[in-house]
Amino acid sequence: VQLQASGGGLVQAGDSLMLSCVASGRTFRSSAMGWFRQAPGKQREFVSAISWSSGNTYYADSVKGRFTISRDNAKNTVYLQMNSLKPEDTAVYYCAAQLRFPPSYYNALEYAYWGQGTLVTVSS
Repeated sequence: VQLQASGGGLVQAGDSLMLSCVASGRTFRSSAMGWFRQAPGKQREFVSAISWSSGNTYYADSVKGRFTISRDNAKNTVYLQMNSLKPEDTAVYYCAAQLRFPPSYYNALEYAYWGQGTLVTVSS
C-alpha cells in the first residue's frame, strides 16, 4: 500500500480544512486507516482512525467533536475533515494503513504503511 496525503495549508484559527489520503493497492479496502500528527519538537500522536468498513471511528480527545474521519473505498481515499481549527492543531499530518487483525487503532507502531505527511499551520 502506498499512501499520498494532501490538503494541508495555512489557515486562521476557527477555519476548516479537509485532508485527503489516496492509497494504491487492492489491500486498502481491508485496511484500517489512521491519521497521526507531529508538531515541532513533539512526538507523533494519534488523531483519528477508521475501520475498513467505516463502521467504527476513533478520535483523540483533543479533536473529538471538531474532526471527522471518513473513507471512500471505491476511491481508495480516506479523509479528515477538520473544523474549528486551533493553533495547537499545527503539525505535519500523516495518514497510515494497517492490515493487522484485529486492528490496533491508537498505536502508531501497528501501522505498516505511511504517507509522506502534509503540513497544517493554524495561525491565531
